[in-house]
Amino acid sequence: MSSDEKLFCTGGGCTAKLGAGVLSRVLSRLPKGPMDENLLVGYDSRDDAAVYRISEDTAIVQTLDFFPPMVDDPYIFGQIAAANALSDIYAMGGTVKTALNIVCFPETMDLNILGAIMQGGAEKVIEAGGILAGGHSIADQSVKYGLSVTGIVHPDRIRQNNTGKPGDHLILTKRLGVGILCTANRVGEASEEAMAEAIASMTTLNKQASEIASAYPVHACTDVTGFGLIGHLREMLDGRLSAALYAEDIPVFPEALRHADEFLLTAAGQRNRNNAEGFVRFENVPFAMEEIVFDPQTSGGLLFAVPGDAVYGFLSALQSSGLPAKDIGVITEKQDIDILVKGNK
Repeated sequence: MSSDEKLFCTGGGCTAKLGAGVLSRVLSRLPKGPMDENLLVGYDSRDDAAVYRISEDTAIVQTLDFFPPMVDDPYIFGQIAAANALSDIYAMGGTVKTALNIVCFPETMDLNILGAIMQGGAEKVIEAGGILAGGHSIADQSVKYGLSVTGIVHPDRIRQNNTGKPGDHLILTKRLGVGILCTANRVGEASEEAMAEAIASMTTLNKQASEIASAYPVHACTDVTGFGLIGHLREMLDGRLSAALYAEDIPVFPEALRHADEFLLTAAGQRNRNNAEGFVRFENVPFAMEEIVFDPQTSGGLLFAVPGDAVYGFLSALQSSGLPAKDIGVITEKQDIDILVKGNK
């Protein structure tokens, strides 16, 4: 490993995102300009991507995401960053069409590293069925990489994050804990087996889960990334609903629980916990599991809200495809607390 590669990963992925509270304050002060009836989804709903209607049967889905490395291997980092950016299109129910690279790279660093990053990203765009159409780069003091992605969706088939209904079950398609595992890995505590599993999860596109979902009555969807399960679920509830989660049903990397008990945590996870103060309550949930639901996920899974009569078929289809999907809870009418996490049913 070169000296550049040894310094490559100093903490990144979705742990590098600004906290939800800070973003909310900033966004609330932005001028909105005149209304446009063709803007079907903007930032008001805190959704995963913008959606703009261009005809009766076609809308474009736009998103971008980039961040510093969370693993040492540049090629794998490129794959993860691309999969993470592409995920927003899938969360909205769209199909990927084009992508543009976003690159920040030190001029003094080995350009072979940049080539490996971009190769990993390009391969994921191809796997998604999209076209890498260009990009933009700047010289910076540290490495950052991601994509701006455009997809398409039928205006009547958009999956928004805040359109769930009381009685909906919450289906999560990937395991939690990658933020904690990457933190443990940076200090040499994570096992090779656990990191291999985490990398396999982070490099898996949400394309298959999204395509399976198209055959079922999904009421709402988001992807679980930097704000953790609790933060993204709270956005789904939109201040008008509540949810009950069952900790024992939440898919998790077992080793992440051990590292959480060892306090190998992320600063972003603690920001997520602080931002949820007063909105979440735990009953008989171990400390490590509390940390897991606040843990920022990089290229995390999709979180679906589906009616009860569709759960069995949908979950069976997801699991048959090899995804570790689980039914983790239910949406309810508004309660005294937004999210209740129970240690047992």
